Parts: sequence; structure tokens; C-alpha cells
Amino acid sequence: MTNSSVASSICSIVPPYLLARLAAAEDPAKATAAKSARRALTGIDGVESARLAPHSAPSRGSGTAFTPSLRRTISDALGLEELPGTVVRSEGQPDTGDPAVDETYAGLGATYRLFSDAYGRSSLDGAGRALEATVHYGRAYDNAFWDGSRMVLGDGDGEVFERFSKSLTVIGHELAHGIIQYTAQLDYRDQAGALNESIADVFGVLVEQKLLGQTADQASWLVGEGLFTDLVQGRALRSLKAPGTAYDDDVLGKDPQPGSMADFVKTAADNGGVHINSGIPNRAFYLVAEALGGYAWERAGQVWYDTITERNFPADATFAVFAAATLTAAEKRYGAGTEESTAVQAAWKEVNVLV
Repeated sequence: MTNSSVASSICSIVPPYLLARLAAAEDPAKATAAKSARRALTGIDGVESARLAPHSAPSRGSGTAFTPSLRRTISDALGLEELPGTVVRSEGQPDTGDPAVDETYAGLGATYRLFSDAYGRSSLDGAGRALEATVHYGRAYDNAFWDGSRMVLGDGDGEVFERFSKSLTVIGHELAHGIIQYTAQLDYRDQAGALNESIADVFGVLVEQKLLGQTADQASWLVGEGLFTDLVQGRALRSLKAPGTAYDDDVLGKDPQPGSMADFVKTAADNGGVHINSGIPNRAFYLVAEALGGYAWERAGQVWYDTITERNFPADATFAVFAAATLTAAEKRYGAGTEESTAVQAAWKEVNVLV
């Protein structure tokens, strides 16, 4: 996948393999969920096809040009699968009383502030780009995604999934795909695609941790916590701390994420397993944060941010290439043989990625 098509793959929070399991559900109690999952799978194909038209890739940016302005616009799709929808809340306007609108507005702000406060970056492009989102996309739509220009959130089916705006990590994750689009521009397939998903997970959990003021040992390290209804045996979509343990449900199956290269999944599905194998770099980041302690968005997050904003970073990076780049970033900022560089090297070794 070339840089010109980086943004043309829809980046969704719910993996297609999970939707496929739900779509095939025969449990009458999940009939609406199964129907919604089938529609969401079709929606992914439709959106992706629409976005495969040639377009110019955004220029890479380090985020050093700072425009101190947060500009948010929330639109309402009114149950249609059409974008952008009708504008219902703009920057500075009060709460609307619609939970999806107000949760999304707050989530955009929390994500902006993580990158602004911790890394000196102004918005997704580093130059104050407006943050746009659409809520109430489709009827009982079972997903949230970044489409290359805006974040889009469904309301969930009510049987398996709650509304997607309820999870701050989901909002942070999807906007982080926008950050990647303007920085590393990682291909959305194979190991590079898994890195794309992992980095979005990393910054998604950091948005929540910073808002809550949680240290690494206080955080849940879960992505999508609270999305599942009480009918599902599971806590979240993914766990950075313990990949493969987020859910284990009769209908959805067991969380398939590996936490080590020893269990790397070879598959042609899901763009080469981008939502599955992302568990390996996810675990590596958690181990760095755990070893360093304190607030994970500070030293551990800084190393990951420095890595993706390095100019000429290869869009087709493998786990090994990315691991080496994080070690270089740690040594460049903190020095060789420091606590930070040692933690990075040890983390990748533990997940069996050679640096």
C-alpha cells in the first residue's frame, strides 16, 4: 500500500472477525445484534470502496508548529449511513443533552489535550486542524471508525454493544489513527497495519489515563471498556496488559490476540491480522510503562510519540523495525543505557521481538 492510499483503508474499532462471529449468531436474544453486525460488515466494505478513489496523502509533520486552538464540530447522521450529517454542536457551545454528542465533544477535547499538553502537538496535523466527528451513524450500527477525515460513531445494537461514544478509549483510538495519518503513515496491512492499530490503542488508553490522572499501575489498560452489555462475557475489546483476555463469550468467541511473537497469527483476513497481532506491540508498550512507572503518557508515551514523528519512518515497518526505532528514540531523548532505553529493550525482548 503506497502513501497515497494510506488514508483509504477504514480504521474501525471492532475487528471484522468479531463482527463475523456476531453476524452468525443464532441466539434469539441476540437477533438484533446479529442483524446489526451483518450491516456493519457491509458498511465497512461500502465505506472502504468509496474511499479507494485516488487522492493526495497528507504531508508528514512533526507537530512542532503550534496553533493553540481547539476546534470541535459534532454532526448527527440521524440514523443514516451518510456523512457528514447535520452539525449539532460546535466549539464553545453548551451540552446538548444528547449523550452521544456530549460524550464525543468531551472525548475530542481530552484527546486534543493529551497531545497538546504532553507532546506540544496542536491537533492531528500539528497545526490546529479542526476535529470533526459524526454520531448516530446508521441504525444500531455496531462500530466506530476513522475515515481519513473524521471520526464516526455508531449507537450499538443494545444487545451486545452499547453506544460507542461511551468509551473514551474508542474516541482516543480513532483520533490517533488521524495522528498516524499525518506522521508515520503506516500501511494498513500485515505487521505495519498491526502497528497502526497498536499505536492507536496505545494513545487511546493514554487519553483516558491522563484525563483520570492514573499511573501505570492504576490503569485498566483496556480498550473499549464498557462497550459490551451485560449479556456478553467480557470487559473490553482488547487488553494491552494481557492480550487475549479481554473477552471469552459463547457467541463472540475468545479474544484471539497474542502477546508474543511466539503466538503470532498468520492470516490473510483482517488485512493480514491487523487487529489480532497488534496485541504484541501493545504488550511491549505496557511492559515499558510498567517498568518505568508513574504516568505512562510521559516517558513511555514520549518514546512512542517520538518514534512515529521521526521523518522518513518506513510506512511498511515490521515489528522489528519499529522496535529498533523505539530504542533509538529512547536513546536519543534519554541516553543509551538509561532506565528508559533499558525498559524499551527489555520489553521487546519479552515479547520475542529482536532489537
